[in-house]
Amino acid sequence: MSGVNGGNQDVDIDLGRVISAVWERKGRILGATIVAAALALVGTTLMKPSYKGETRLLIESRSPNLSGGDAAAQANDPLLDSLNITSQAQLLQSTDLIKRVARDLNLAKLKEFDPAAQSFLPDPLVLIGLKQDPMSLDPEDRVIQEFREKLDVYAVENSRVIAIEFSSRDPKLAADIPNRMAEVYLQLQSGAKLDTHSETAKWLEPEIANLTQKVKVAEKKVADYRSSNGLFQTTETNSFSTQQLNDISTELARIRGERANAEARAENVRTALKAGRASDTLSDVVGSQVIQRLKEAEANLQAQISDSSTSLLEGHPRLKGLRGQLSGIRQQIESETKKILASLENEAEMSRIRERQLMGQLNGLKADSAKTGEEEVGLRALEREAAAQRQLLETYLARYREATSRLEGNSSPADARVVSKAVEPSEPYFPKIIPIVIVVSLATFIFGCLIVIVSELFSGRALRPSGVREIDDEIVPAAGASAPAAAAAPLPVHQMQAEAARFDRPEPARESAKNAAALAYAKIAEQSLAEKESEAEEAVAVAEVDDSGFTIGSVAHYLQRHDVPVAIAISPGGDEGSTATVLLAREIAESGRTVVLVDMTGSAAPTQMMVENPKLPGITDLLCGETAFGDAIHPDRLSDAHIIPHGASDPARAMRGVDRLSMVIDALADAYDLVLIECGPAEIAGISRLTRNAMAEIVLSVPGFKDEEVAELVTDFEAAGYSNLLVMAQTADRHSPRPGKRRAA
Repeated sequence: MSGVNGGNQDVDIDLGRVISAVWERKGRILGATIVAAALALVGTTLMKPSYKGETRLLIESRSPNLSGGDAAAQANDPLLDSLNITSQAQLLQSTDLIKRVARDLNLAKLKEFDPAAQSFLPDPLVLIGLKQDPMSLDPEDRVIQEFREKLDVYAVENSRVIAIEFSSRDPKLAADIPNRMAEVYLQLQSGAKLDTHSETAKWLEPEIANLTQKVKVAEKKVADYRSSNGLFQTTETNSFSTQQLNDISTELARIRGERANAEARAENVRTALKAGRASDTLSDVVGSQVIQRLKEAEANLQAQISDSSTSLLEGHPRLKGLRGQLSGIRQQIESETKKILASLENEAEMSRIRERQLMGQLNGLKADSAKTGEEEVGLRALEREAAAQRQLLETYLARYREATSRLEGNSSPADARVVSKAVEPSEPYFPKIIPIVIVVSLATFIFGCLIVIVSELFSGRALRPSGVREIDDEIVPAAGASAPAAAAAPLPVHQMQAEAARFDRPEPARESAKNAAALAYAKIAEQSLAEKESEAEEAVAVAEVDDSGFTIGSVAHYLQRHDVPVAIAISPGGDEGSTATVLLAREIAESGRTVVLVDMTGSAAPTQMMVENPKLPGITDLLCGETAFGDAIHPDRLSDAHIIPHGASDPARAMRGVDRLSMVIDALADAYDLVLIECGPAEIAGISRLTRNAMAEIVLSVPGFKDEEVAELVTDFEAAGYSNLLVMAQTADRHSPRPGKRRAA
């Protein structure tokens, strides 16, 4: 428990005292616990037990499939969505359903459901006007009100199940009422379906009669329009004119093929005759029976001439006669070939004549077909109207048949079914005697302990000053003349001289330097005593001060105890002093304070000690505006302290933006308990910009320095106007470290 800094002293809770106070009053606490347990036991025993029954309904689509299709309910069925399940749960709590259940079970005659009518004593709250008189309500309303208080209907999470819970003093009623509610609910749902089907059938009857008449009129209009315009149909898709057009087109294509074939054959015969080719090479000529007989006669004469030429001379009359016959047969073959050619030409001409006739017919049918197409536009409009009326009539007829088929009581089951019926409970759900007694006992015991603890805290007996321990009668100033600790037991000049005399050296020069250092220390102590006399009482609570003085622990304790927000560390010795400053930051971080070290040294020694990568963005990058404020802060690798490294930017360019440094330090002081700025071996004139903040402390980190050197530095800083100094001349404490903490070494 932290106190307030300043005139008030920090305090902690004395756990030992708290436990001791509770133990001293154990008799009272245990007695109160036993009394409370006894009262809870008696009270729960005298209470009338209540029993609870539960019935569960599963909401699902149960409509019978009369169409022969897939009857399985789909996942996106509106009946099965979460809103519908919640709606069904509300329907189970409707007043009509509760009234019907109350009437069926005659609940109005039971005292449990109408206690006002069965009670002979008036209600005090009604007499003084704080409660409405229940007798002013209708008896049925009183039963419904009491019924609702005992009823709990809810949808089971992540399911389509609705649970109906009812509590009653009668275990039989606790089971009968939810079961009866489920039955009434299913009857209401089934009845609602029957009403829907009945109303649907009544509405469809006149609509079907009206549609039947409309369909007749529409179909008659189609027939009249078709006959008046000659739009006869040969098939369901083709009309008479369309069929004629198709037939003539087919015949025309056939005639054109025959004409082309005849012209080709005639041209072939004509070309052969002009070229003088043998006629027996032409298929049309060879196929003629006359040509075949003439060819046979020609062959016979050729054979006779060949036989006779062997025995007769060339001028023999017989040979001449045979040759004359052969010439006549060849003339007949040529004449017959010309006839065949003429026949083919006649056939081609006939085909051309037939083609011209068919073209004339086709053109006439095209004109008729165009006119028929225009007339069919109106016919199709009438047919669409008739088809639409017919389709609507068929739909209404199907729905009417389905609705009339479901007018029977068992044909329309409710879209729900009971999956778990309530059974008569054997044990009451309230009161649970043993759990109630245990809870009351524990609550009484804990409450009694809390009363003792609070009384000890408010009385102050359980509080003790923070960090108090036995210390020596003479306390050396923690880290310089400005420390308020010196005001508690100021060190006289002769004692400071004795302290300096411990560094015994035979040389006269060193003796004089030693005396000069002692005089400087005494002067600082006396000046601090004059300025800080009002804080003498606080120094008694200093528990961390080392008898040797000037240690890292002493400086850390001073900075923490006086809540110093900003401290500027000067290390005339270079990296050795910077190392001591790093140990100081870690010492403060281990005590639970938040601390950040700003590396303003030229060698970047703190950066190399506290981070793995010395090239991380730091103070020079921040002053140059090359990095964000948060990116320049990094954790120490060995403690909870933070560091702003030296950075990778040019220090000379960074110093041109040194005016930003005061804003950076102010921002860090708002976020951290201590901002520790390590300046290295900086000159006195170079730290003037850093000490604009009046709360800043100057820490001289001089480990290993001689007394005369320390005295000279103190004198120089005092001459420059810096009298508020903390000297950190040693790097180790003689006292052993506190448990659980690491001392700066």
